[in-house]
Amino acid sequence: MAEHQNQPIAALATAWGSSAIAVIRTSGPGSIELIDRLFEPPGRLATAGGNTVHHGILLEPRTRAQLDEVLVSIFRAPRSYTGEDAAEIMCHGSTAGVERILAALFAAGFRQAEPGEFTMRAFLAGKLDLTRAEAVREIVGARTAESHAMALQRLSGALEERINAIKGRLVTLLAAVDIQLDYPEEESGEVVIAPEVVIEIRDSIRGLLASYRTGRIYQEGVRVAIAGPSNAGKSSLFNELLRQDRSIVSAIAGTTRDYIESPIAVAGVPVRLYDTAGFRESNEQIESEGMRRSREILDAAELVLYVVDATEGVAPHQREVIEALRDSGRLVGVWNKVDLPGAADAPAGFAAVSVATGGGLERLVEIIGERILPDSLAWTGEPVIDSLRQKQLLETAHQALGHVLEGLADQVPVDAVALDAEEALRALGEITGEVTTADVLDAMFSGFCVGK
Repeated sequence: MAEHQNQPIAALATAWGSSAIAVIRTSGPGSIELIDRLFEPPGRLATAGGNTVHHGILLEPRTRAQLDEVLVSIFRAPRSYTGEDAAEIMCHGSTAGVERILAALFAAGFRQAEPGEFTMRAFLAGKLDLTRAEAVREIVGARTAESHAMALQRLSGALEERINAIKGRLVTLLAAVDIQLDYPEEESGEVVIAPEVVIEIRDSIRGLLASYRTGRIYQEGVRVAIAGPSNAGKSSLFNELLRQDRSIVSAIAGTTRDYIESPIAVAGVPVRLYDTAGFRESNEQIESEGMRRSREILDAAELVLYVVDATEGVAPHQREVIEALRDSGRLVGVWNKVDLPGAADAPAGFAAVSVATGGGLERLVEIIGERILPDSLAWTGEPVIDSLRQKQLLETAHQALGHVLEGLADQVPVDAVALDAEEALRALGEITGEVTTADVLDAMFSGFCVGK
């Protein structure tokens, strides 16, 4: 991707599909002049200043037929997202119209932007570091208000500042070593690298590493499956948690023959909620296949809401399933239909609810939230990491500083110990992008959407 930086690029920035307005993004040397050749009145865009908006008609380059009535926003280098000359075309949002405009731009000399290429150009131009570039992707993919706020915090530079502060302490430490090595006659006999300073730096890194689980759960979320015997009220519970009718509810056992999934948010965490087929003896091929798929969902789920009909209790064949879920730490028991005559009291570890009346559901949601997001993982407002790349580099830095401490304890020469400290510094530099390779950049930005 990096080798094509001198080419002007274009891509749809808004989602494909019919809408009131679509935005086409362009960037690169000569991009404004290329659009000006398609724009009427002519010459206006080529001479326009930055941060200006212009109304006009966009024309097909060969026939000069009208493509659309548009607004074009002009951004001049270096005061643009990418640091290059850039323009954004706001047009009507029909898919056919957008395709015609993109075809005209490509015919005029633009190239289709690759995934994440606009943000990669911003990084290469020094407009943002890699932690903020990753935050752009996370903002686009955020599924809850909390995950959006966390990504926005990283975009503002909070994580970059934290990493730079740690790097600053390492730079100071290594500078002192360099002075000792360059001017040995000035050496006082004191140890230049104080172990307590290294421990403090390593503890700062450990704190960021500990935040990874928090970052991932808010970004990736968890899978929660609803399971239990037929007719226990699983589909009704699914619909109530979604606050909409997604699953068919019927008194006929075996109505749900395959799993159904839908996203919700619990305690600020994205949740994929699954309604699974009830387990029972069946000779019906489709229902049996649905139960097989449901078992796969249960095996993969981080939490299972096991629903039992309070008027029937737990059948002997269900006890083994419940105990297995309890032993794995994934069980949330749901004792449903407690409003009906003959309902037994909920056993230990089961939440008493009536999906029909709504009784106990609020407490059930609280229990789910407590299970998927214990206090130890709840976001406190401090910067967190949530990418595997960041985690692995922090682990490298943490391990290297561990080697520094071992070297100091073994009285290894200070220049040899400094090599491990330099390795830690390099790893931290890779997090922000000060030290990186084209392959790393291509791999990271390929996960972005086109137009970003």
